[in-house]
Amino acid sequence: RLWFAEYGTNAIGVFDPDTVSFAEWSVPTPWSAPYDAIYDNAHNEAWTGSMFTDRVSRLDVETGQYIEYPLPRSTNIRRVFVDERTNPGTLWIGSNHGASIVKVEPLE
Repeated sequence: RLWFAEYGTNAIGVFDPDTVSFAEWSVPTPWSAPYDAIYDNAHNEAWTGSMFTDRVSRLDVETGQYIEYPLPRSTNIRRVFVDERTNPGTLWIGSNHGASIVKVEPLE
């Protein structure tokens, strides 16, 4: 399956080659402009980051519900990576505006 961000339509999606079908989920915060999306195989979740709103979004693929995490400063997120070894997964993002790498660890 191929996960992707829909920058202009404020959503993330997946293409399933087995069923030759697409599914998509709109990000709750307007103008998030997701640039990248990644799937967490261990937890059945997808992650994305916003270029404009400085939020990270975690999608429960089964329920379609998002949890959003506001970041403390401007980031301009382009790429995301999830560490599936933790529970819940830990997200690593690059901060284009802060010249740094940010680790997002959900506490729930």
